[in-house]
Amino acid sequence: MQGSAYGASFTGGAFDLASFIKQPQTILRLLSWIFSIVVFATITAEGYTNPARQGETKCMFNNNDSACSYGVGIGVLAFLACVAFLLLDAYFPQISNAKERKYIVMGDLGFSVVWTFLWFVCFCVLANQWSKTTESSVVPDAARAVVAFSFFSIISWSLLSYFAYGRYREGVSDLGEEYRDPASDHNTPYPPAPYESSSIPTGYQQSPFSHNQENPGGYQPPSY
Repeated sequence: MQGSAYGASFTGGAFDLASFIKQPQTILRLLSWIFSIVVFATITAEGYTNPARQGETKCMFNNNDSACSYGVGIGVLAFLACVAFLLLDAYFPQISNAKERKYIVMGDLGFSVVWTFLWFVCFCVLANQWSKTTESSVVPDAARAVVAFSFFSIISWSLLSYFAYGRYREGVSDLGEEYRDPASDHNTPYPPAPYESSSIPTGYQQSPFSHNQENPGGYQPPSY
């Protein structure tokens, strides 16, 4: 039962890199990893401008530093999460405990759903601020790339949520179908009796103290 729950049907098998890379979930994590790099690296490198030639720089999205900080924060955390979940996916078939695999799948599902929502918020904020930007010193290609890859991240993380949910449902189904509680399962036969149906158990030997043995002391039990 524990060998097939939550998508680990080959628990304890050798790690196959080629099969691991071809998995849709692995491809989506790599894409999400690349999208997050584009977002936070572009904002960090070209997202702050100095239109007035002053010492303080401003965010290229309508001079809203909060928008740039939000994009960088979401991108960096998504980058780290993709690395962590890739390592967990690689180690996943080696985990023999179904409960531990369940926690990993639930964590993957919860994080993917939350980050899908956060990327959606990031896309809406950056697109709105970019539509209000009028500075001529802003690099338009960099801003458009950030907005575009924020939108791509919504798609990739929503698909990751879908696959995580499917793996969770599969694990719950496997546990429900294969596990039977012996106390409530009336179809489970009773174990065979350790002795035959005869009145005398097999291997029974007569007591060494026989009633016919002569009492050495001449004692006779009293009669009532």
